[in-house]
Amino acid sequence: MKATGVVRRIDELGRIVIPKEIRKTLRIKEGENLEIYIDNESIILKKYSSIHSLDEFAQKLTDTISNLLKKNIIITDSDSIVAISGELKKKYLGQKISDELETIIKKRSQILEKNIKSIKISEIEETGSYTYAPIIANGDVLGIVLILSKTETLSEAEEQIVKIVANFLAKHLEQ
Repeated sequence: MKATGVVRRIDELGRIVIPKEIRKTLRIKEGENLEIYIDNESIILKKYSSIHSLDEFAQKLTDTISNLLKKNIIITDSDSIVAISGELKKKYLGQKISDELETIIKKRSQILEKNIKSIKISEIEETGSYTYAPIIANGDVLGIVLILSKTETLSEAEEQIVKIVANFLAKHLEQ
């Protein structure tokens, strides 16, 4: 465990303020949920991601779609890559997402980029044709589904597939 040197007092309602520097480093934003764990005499706070509860299922889903399309498919939450299949799997699985993807998630937008363009997935920029759609459950945007082809132009069919997968995951998370 990494010591920060910061000491905070608990108020009369049992609240504690997480310092701004720590929130910024861990990308914790106002309104986000945190999980609370106890480990011996330590209290551990962890960012909560409902999509991570589906990581095994999401990985099987991306594997199936990638095998059919022969393209990279990525599922993220608002912080990291949850599932990925295709040639980029070893490069990105478990990585934090880039600021560019975080902005895309916040915008709640859908796109089909037919031209070969660059997109920063993690700290590494990839070039290709891509499409993505947000995963929105109970009004909250939880992540995105992205298909990336480094060699072929994507079509409206792949755009529809990311929308279907995003909606499917959202419905599953709403239950």
